[in-house]
Amino acid sequence: MTRSATAANKHSSNAGLIAGVVLIVVALAVAIFAANPGSKSAAPAVSAPAVAAALPAAALRAREARFEFGPISMAGGKVSHRYWFRNESAAPVLVRQVYTSCMCTTATLVKGMRIIGSYGMPGHGPLPAVNETLAPDEAAYVDVVFDPAAHGPAGLGFTERVVTIEPAAGEPLQVGFTAYVKP
Repeated sequence: MTRSATAANKHSSNAGLIAGVVLIVVALAVAIFAANPGSKSAAPAVSAPAVAAALPAAALRAREARFEFGPISMAGGKVSHRYWFRNESAAPVLVRQVYTSCMCTTATLVKGMRIIGSYGMPGHGPLPAVNETLAPDEAAYVDVVFDPAAHGPAGLGFTERVVTIEPAAGEPLQVGFTAYVKP
């Protein structure tokens, strides 16, 4: 490569870097200008309460978010706990997904007397979409099953697992448990 071609390449990459930095600075300036309530921008000012009202609130609430199994025996087999939750909003809530934080834990979603499905950890088999709607004030539950032998001897000691229930909009609901796994 000639000396002039090398200089042109350096100039070209420097120009790209400078253009990127300029774009970032301009974007930050626009964001600061728009956020400044005293600015004389053409955009209407939005108050903090209006922004908060525009964001979806957590509609799903659990009766109990955490459970402590205490000491459990690996040789004793699987343990389970039921977590009831409810749609506390005034509108229907579409539950998109249910998943667990570890392959040693499964969650079965039940609404009314109907089993919607059993769900596990993402990446360990298919994770089907739930697509189940809860009407306002309607309740459902997840039966969570933990297999203390799933990790073998490496799974001895304190453990904590989480089940996530994700609505189409708003905050996900997380319920979970702790256990102390003994041989």
